[in-house]
Amino acid sequence: MRKLLFVFMTASVLILAACSDSSSDEIETIVFADAGWDSVNVHNYIAGTIIEEGYGYETDITSGSTPATMQGLSDGDIQVNMEVWTDNIRELYEELTEAGDIETLSVNFDDNDQGIYVPAYVIEGDPERGIEPLAPDLKTVEDLKNYPEVFEDPEDPGKGRLINAPSGWEVEQAINAKFDFYGLDESFNNFSPGSDSAIITDLARAYEAGEGWVGYYWSPTAITAKYDLVLLEEEPYDEEVWEESRGTEFPPNDVVISVHPDFPEQAPEVTEFLEQYETSSALTEEALEYMDENGASTEEAAIWWMQEHEDIWTEWVSEDIAQDVLDSLE
Repeated sequence: MRKLLFVFMTASVLILAACSDSSSDEIETIVFADAGWDSVNVHNYIAGTIIEEGYGYETDITSGSTPATMQGLSDGDIQVNMEVWTDNIRELYEELTEAGDIETLSVNFDDNDQGIYVPAYVIEGDPERGIEPLAPDLKTVEDLKNYPEVFEDPEDPGKGRLINAPSGWEVEQAINAKFDFYGLDESFNNFSPGSDSAIITDLARAYEAGEGWVGYYWSPTAITAKYDLVLLEEEPYDEEVWEESRGTEFPPNDVVISVHPDFPEQAPEVTEFLEQYETSSALTEEALEYMDENGASTEEAAIWWMQEHEDIWTEWVSEDIAQDVLDSLE
């Protein structure tokens, strides 16, 4: 009898353990990743609003660096990342995908740019503001070597200053490699800003003053929507050269929506919605420009965007879900 009781108890424990560890357990709160830039949070709030009002889930956002949020996605602490810039973290992205630690549902947008920018007036001048061209023959990143005085480092006169990507971002290493590849170290300092906001502040100051400025940026952003910037040319992307030295333009970058691999079973209806989610850089920049012009938050910009583009997002969901969400926006 005791032996039978032991077998029964053991089987019960195993069944309970299996149930508690099941990867298909339903979830109540869907956590989004925020790796530190505005556009990802605009998309977090667009998707989050649809998920909360249309599907009845709670949502939350976890902030951190790109590696930290990707680790959170892999571990299951985060369920959804609305902007995985695949070619900026190609090795990590491919490793997690091949291991089955993340699953990609759709391409959010693929018409983005990134690289080394200067204000257009640096090359073309700005007659309305009385600004003469500061570097009229500047076309390529390598041409910067001819114009260190235009971009003078205030802390090291005689050398130019190139603003790198924010400290700790994956793309920072790519800019470091480009700096070496183009031999800019002899005439420029490679300045590492502490954050995206530090770049924006420095660019805005220089732009309003009509001074020289050069540094890393990307689109879609409120900055590229607000200011007239020129992306300096590099050789067309070549995978072999890129892997060896980063001495070409950035590779084409699919910005995808990735989820934890258990998520499709945990929230299949939300997964179907995210598989339909597709925007563009231009559409994203509309929300970012609205933020800048109105002092709005990313959440407010997301709601404005949904009101402006009802025809787009309602195609991602059923009519019933769309109506529930529309009612909540009134």
